[in-house]
Parts: sequence; C-alpha cells; structure tokens
Amino acid sequence: MREFVFALEYDPGTNPVADVLADHPDARIRSLSCHVTPDSLWRVDHATGPTEALEALEAAYQDAAYFADCLVRDDCGASCETQVLDRSSDTRIVYTFWERTDECTSVPHLALEHFGPGLLFETDREGRRHRWRIVLGDEAPIHDFFDALDAEVGECTGIEMLRLTDLDPDRSLDASHDDGLGLSSDQLEALRAAVEAGYYETPRAVELSELAEALEIPRSTLSYRLRRAEAALAQSVVASDDSLEAVLPAR
Repeated sequence: MREFVFALEYDPGTNPVADVLADHPDARIRSLSCHVTPDSLWRVDHATGPTEALEALEAAYQDAAYFADCLVRDDCGASCETQVLDRSSDTRIVYTFWERTDECTSVPHLALEHFGPGLLFETDREGRRHRWRIVLGDEAPIHDFFDALDAEVGECTGIEMLRLTDLDPDRSLDASHDDGLGLSSDQLEALRAAVEAGYYETPRAVELSELAEALEIPRSTLSYRLRRAEAALAQSVVASDDSLEAVLPAR
C-alpha cells in the first residue's frame, strides 16, 4: 500500500467552507470518515474553533451552492443532505450526503474511477487549503488521476502534490520527514526562507505577502506552512526532556 498526499487551494468565492476558514484562522476541519460510490458521497467532519467560526461553518455547510468535495463551479443539480450530529461551543460534528448527477465530480469520485474500490480517505482543512491523504494500492495510476484532477479543478483552485510514499503507520497527515522536529519538507523550506528573509526579526524585514510572492506560492499556503512549523517546534520544545525553565531566560 502507498499513501498519496496532495492539497487544493481554493480562491476566494469558490468554496463557502474555505471562505469561512480563511476568515477564521483558528478554525479547522478534519474528516472522521469519507465514503464514495459511483453515484453518491457521504462523509463525517470534525470541526473545531471559536463559536463564531463554527456558527459560520454550519451556515456554509447549509449553503445551497455547497456540496462536500464537489468540484463543479455551477449548479450541478445534486441532492444534498447535511446534518449536525454534535454541537458544542468549540466543536461541530457534521454529516453530509449527496447523490451525484451527470455533471458532478469530486476528488473521491475521480479516485474511485482511477484507482477502484477499497480506498481510504483522510482530509484536513485550514484556511483555503484542503489537504487530502489517500491510501491506495501499489500499482494505482497516480499520474492519470492527478492529470484528471488538474483538468477538473480549473483555474480557481490551486493544486499541489505533496507526497507519494510507501505506507508508514507512524506518519500522520501532518507527518515529518527525517528532520527530527516534526516538520515536513515544505514546512522546513518555508521556515528557512522566512528566517533568511528576516520575517522573524523585530521589526520584520519582510511581510508575509512579499515573502509568498518571492517564493511564488499563495500567501495562505505560506501562512499555513509557517503556522504548522511553529506549532511543531513549540510542541517539540514542550515535549523535550529539558524543562521550559531550561530554555527560557532567567528572570
């Protein structure tokens, strides 16, 4: 088995859920399950964040123009059902089911068409970035699928291939390579570029948008990578054998 990881980056106004996540950087959605047949798709999502963000996400899920993972920009005529299974101040569990029409397509449907049944899907959404992890067979035609996906997403959605490796049971969706700090190669590259450009200096020598332009990636993508890298570094410090007092300056 192999894991194939890639990300979609939605432009403003092209995905109601992505628009809400972009407006609320503290919110995040991870899939608990995702299942596909040739004629339908259903999934359960776990959303976390401030109450205001979750209320906006709940409304976005109910948007008549939104079908979970459908890549069609115009009204595809699908029949969609959305149900909140659990609601609290900082969590939403949302079930979505839709029946496909001739005009509809999605990442899971394209994967089913190219790879066949028996696939495992995992997704993670922050900001305008929607990251997919698909567990599939060793002989799956990755390039044919990626070409088909690229043709479907159009110009309003960026697409980036992140990883294709043999399945590693110890690797999560945000897994690291061999850096020893919990950073992916993309996160490490972004962090190195930010440090070298003076992004972390006081005052900053470069703004995030300028750095993103220099790296030729969307600003939201760079922001996501830096936030994940910073989180990984913070967790590494806290989880280390040394106490925080050992790394903080004496008072």
